[in-house]
Amino acid sequence: MAPVEDLGPLVPSGDPVPLASDLPAPWSIAVLADGTLFVSERDDAAIVEVVGSSTSLVTSVGGVSPAGEGGLLGIATLEDASGDWLYAYYTGASDNRVVRMPLSGGPGAHTVGDQQVVIAGLPKASNHNGGRIAFGPDGMLYATAGDASRGANAQTLDSLGGKILRVTPDGQIPSDNPFASAGSPVWSMGHRNPQGIAWAADGTMWAAEFGQDTWDEMNRIVPGGNYGWPEVEGIAGAAGYIDPIQQWATDDASPSGIAVVGDTIFMAGLGGERLWTVGFDGAAQEWYGGGQLGRIRDVVRGPGSSLYLVTNNTDGRGDPRAGDDRLYSVGLVAAG
Repeated sequence: MAPVEDLGPLVPSGDPVPLASDLPAPWSIAVLADGTLFVSERDDAAIVEVVGSSTSLVTSVGGVSPAGEGGLLGIATLEDASGDWLYAYYTGASDNRVVRMPLSGGPGAHTVGDQQVVIAGLPKASNHNGGRIAFGPDGMLYATAGDASRGANAQTLDSLGGKILRVTPDGQIPSDNPFASAGSPVWSMGHRNPQGIAWAADGTMWAAEFGQDTWDEMNRIVPGGNYGWPEVEGIAGAAGYIDPIQQWATDDASPSGIAVVGDTIFMAGLGGERLWTVGFDGAAQEWYGGGQLGRIRDVVRGPGSSLYLVTNNTDGRGDPRAGDDRLYSVGLVAAG
């Protein structure tokens, strides 16, 4: 299979293939180098491993306080010289936080050790909790923090809400962060409820964002950038704020997780109940609409030119069908 940078523009091929079913309110997918798949479950605070067509409990994450859109949210893995780690972003009793747990065992039998706090004190609410975490090509951990339904949080460094954050794997503030002199983990600001984050082969960072009543967004993220919320929403052309490269009516998207494969961004749609492909120029196309899968919560790169995606029809806002929710594999082919 060609390396990522040689894949070019891609589109889905054929119907998604179900891999696992009966997942309760799944939220995030994480993958190890050996192909092991983990899924987080928001309301029961479980992280499960997909084993064949079923799942095995890895851990029930302590300290999670599910309510509304909060609970056990994003997960990510790190395999480096310090060992193997499983990271989790969750809503606790008083804040949102990111923790990591040492990971041991092998396929079908993974276990974790005690939690270590990576970053805490992120504002929480019944909605707008952000919740995505991912490691960038620079080896740093990035996290999306929502404005916790207080728009003013997004425009001040006094709050970590309404931001994309960047820390080292153990939670230190990198010296090249744009506001490092103020001791801040903030990478970008002016976000309402930023969700999926991913990087192209050239290092460009992309992020999807829930709008309020008008526009959802796909943003090209630059360090120190201000994306306008709550002063502007969508493409506004307002001085001092960075416009998204694409926007959608909120009924068409409600974006969640994203993945970049080749020259294409793949974006999960919750309210829109479809998968979107977005070129780096902003050109967008929809797939699997018409209720075929229902709400799509997360999408990550699979082996070669493929994707994994997970639905989210059992989170209280969807229309569950027999076997929901499901984890799927999607093949990709060259566009055109």
